[in-house]
Amino acid sequence: MHRRAAEIPVPAASGPTLGQAAREFLERGGLDAGTVRSYGQTLRRLRLAVGDRTPLASLTADHVARAFNAAWGEAAAATWNRHRSAVRSFGAWASMEHLAAGLDRRAETRPRTRGIGPAQLEVLWDRLDLPLRERTLWRLLHESAAGVTAVLSLNVEDLDLDDRRARAGGSWVSWRSGTARLLPDLVAGRTRGPLFLTDRRPGPSRVPAQADLCPETGRRRLSYERAEYLFKQATRSLDPAGDGYTLRRLRYPT
Repeated sequence: MHRRAAEIPVPAASGPTLGQAAREFLERGGLDAGTVRSYGQTLRRLRLAVGDRTPLASLTADHVARAFNAAWGEAAAATWNRHRSAVRSFGAWASMEHLAAGLDRRAETRPRTRGIGPAQLEVLWDRLDLPLRERTLWRLLHESAAGVTAVLSLNVEDLDLDDRRARAGGSWVSWRSGTARLLPDLVAGRTRGPLFLTDRRPGPSRVPAQADLCPETGRRRLSYERAEYLFKQATRSLDPAGDGYTLRRLRYPT
């Protein structure tokens, strides 16, 4: 039976695979580093769920809906809608607008976000046992009131240490004395590349976009997910609920 099965001709798949199409979509010109990162997260989960070698033409709205429900079925509405938007953009680029047909937009509720109390912040700022990268990131988020994505997108060459500001896309991120004391040590020996870096170099199977790779250390830009995890772990003892705080709470007053 194995011999007979092997003799059955199998037509070669025509057209690009999902993996090929995803790479072409992310490598096209006109996308900034933040957009590539965001779209890449969505397509990576889709590729894992469906398979890189799946012919793009055979991809259906049901495939996408199942992948979304498995990955983000319990996620917040904003997270769901962000990944939905990425699939819609990919579908429009590939002339397959039907891919998001099974993904309804979720209503987003935006309750008032409370900041972390001054006493808790002082405890956090006094934690000199924490890595310099984390202490600098948290101070910068708090003093600038900028979004996490904008701060993580900063590059060393964009910093203006004298004027305490840096260009982030079409706007500026500014900081105060606490960040100003930490930044010189964080960037010591580096003149370009992402400001906030991972601890290790990426493996050969996970090569990041060139804009997210430090040309001097070989390490990649710190991801939102990793930064969020580390902050939650560090603030569990400060959170009465024991869950740890999200990075967004650093930018809001109490």
